[in-house]
Amino acid sequence: MAARPIARIASIEEESPADDAGFYPGCAITAVDGSPVRDIIDWRWKTAADEIELSYIDGKGDEGEVVLERDPGEDWGIEFEDVIFDDVKLCRNACTFCFMRQLPDDVRPSLVLRDDDFRLSFLQGTFVTLTNLTGGDEARIIEQRISPLRVSLHAATPEVRRGLIGKHAAHGIAALDRLLEAGIEVHAQIVLLPDVNDGEELDCTLAWAWERAGIKSIGIVPIGFTKHQSAFSRSFNDEADARAVIECIEPYQQRALVERATPWVFAADEFYRNAYPRDLLDHLPPASYYGDYDMFEDGIGIIRSFVDDWEASGEAEARLASVLERSGAHVAYAVGFAQREFLIPLIERGPLAGRMDVLAVKNEYFGGNVDVTGLLTASDIVREVEKLRGYDLVAIPEVVFNADGVTLDDADLERMQSEVDVPLAVVSCNASEYFGEIADLIEHRG
Repeated sequence: MAARPIARIASIEEESPADDAGFYPGCAITAVDGSPVRDIIDWRWKTAADEIELSYIDGKGDEGEVVLERDPGEDWGIEFEDVIFDDVKLCRNACTFCFMRQLPDDVRPSLVLRDDDFRLSFLQGTFVTLTNLTGGDEARIIEQRISPLRVSLHAATPEVRRGLIGKHAAHGIAALDRLLEAGIEVHAQIVLLPDVNDGEELDCTLAWAWERAGIKSIGIVPIGFTKHQSAFSRSFNDEADARAVIECIEPYQQRALVERATPWVFAADEFYRNAYPRDLLDHLPPASYYGDYDMFEDGIGIIRSFVDDWEASGEAEARLASVLERSGAHVAYAVGFAQREFLIPLIERGPLAGRMDVLAVKNEYFGGNVDVTGLLTASDIVREVEKLRGYDLVAIPEVVFNADGVTLDDADLERMQSEVDVPLAVVSCNASEYFGEIADLIEHRG
């Protein structure tokens, strides 16, 4: 028997109904009006009224019930430690391209947790396959209108889809159709593999999805692979292969712009970067193409957003250039190889040329075609910094570190600094912010 869900309280708002009732951090909610609360969605759904009965466990382990009342529109005043109060639903697929199965053996356990939880899809934007949905899950999604969901589609042809994600593929696609018919909206993702689900199969998948109005958008991302596997050796790094993908989706984009006022299907930035390595900035789609940038975390629109932010920050860029010139300082900004094609031209055509350089770091820790800044490790950055001479500062984007200030290979900035002579600093990922941050660091260096 599964353990009952427990919603542990992280904080209480002063003078709120929960505060008045005597709740405090360390207490836990076990039920609302006698019904277990499985997650924050359940909490919001079941506490919509202005009078509720909460079952709880206090900080001493004693259980009880209390009735709470609130004024219309007032918040209950409870913040929980997490958004899921029971066990996270895990993946049961055997995806041939699963990135988590390609990680080094010594990574921390949290990096290889393979969740496939529709609740996290709704709350945090993760992609799910729906292959582990029960009838009860489907009924709950429909009843509570848990929408939109982000769903891994990958392919529409049954045999291709099964080959990609395993024996439960048909269950997932059937569940998707039922949810769409019930009015649940979906943002889909296709992880594209050369000679598997690209070309004609990609066109078939897009045609299948176009017929389903509930699929509001599709993001296409190229397969990423590390050196810790032997199944893959190429993605869409070749110019012709990358352009073929862009050309395949263009007819759907043009039709969607006319009929749905959105491009509808989006290629990840990597396709544009690989298709136009020598003149990328001339081929980026405009900002209007990306709307609200709601696929940003999928690597869609990041370059356009970065370029626009840079170009709108002329005063801050000029100030940094002036500070570097006056002080005679020379700085480097550490990034993954993925940023070279647009960051180097931006620097070279402006006032920072000759004073700020791109330190492009090859990802040896993961290897393969992993080249984004967010997956850089301390060991790789330190290796490249050790080669530098004549630099006064190396700025490292904050995306390299997690919320605890630790890299993917479990090092913090202090440890990294102990291994190199060049001063290191963590700065923003946005030029409009790090121009000023770097200028301040140079002006106030000891």
